[in-house]
Amino acid sequence: MLTRLKCQIQQLLSSEAKVAHDLGLTPNTISVIGLAFSASSAAAYALSLNQPYLLLVAIVFLLASGFCDTLDGIVARNYQKATVFGGFFDSILDRYADAIIFSGIIIGGLCDVTWGLAALFGSLLVSYSRARAEAIAVKMESVGIAERAERMLILAVASIVAVFWFPSLNFGIVGLAILSNLTVIQRGIHAYKSLKKKKDTI
Repeated sequence: MLTRLKCQIQQLLSSEAKVAHDLGLTPNTISVIGLAFSASSAAAYALSLNQPYLLLVAIVFLLASGFCDTLDGIVARNYQKATVFGGFFDSILDRYADAIIFSGIIIGGLCDVTWGLAALFGSLLVSYSRARAEAIAVKMESVGIAERAERMLILAVASIVAVFWFPSLNFGIVGLAILSNLTVIQRGIHAYKSLKKKKDTI
């Protein structure tokens, strides 16, 4: 859904991308920095139950991670640094980032464990379903209601509200569990229909 706004986002962050490029930061370096922010966010989430102020720290690092996840692609495209390995590397780090953040929330006792695991599995399977589909030439971009951008936005909003009303983070995780797994189902249906249509046209 939010992937349709990529062009506007790229234009808005073009100046930031120039600064990153002028500093000598490569897309892969920015991806690694983003992973470090994700790990920091997870650590803050894990400790925030007894130290509520750390929830604010977790949110800041989560947003910084999302910023890096957007910036690395813009630098790669705007400065002809896009490579096949770079795309692979970025995708792998994104999966680690998702797993680390959800793990931090679960370990910190900020959500029901079952729903937390469901959100974690759903998040990973959304990405895996896209990778498997595109390996058999089925386009998956913008298919489904909870791609990575949407999931990070929901988590960020739930975390911000949790500063004032703590249970909202658990509700956010429940929502992510439902929406991410629903997205996997949507992608499965889309892949089935696309492959059936291709078969019928042969």
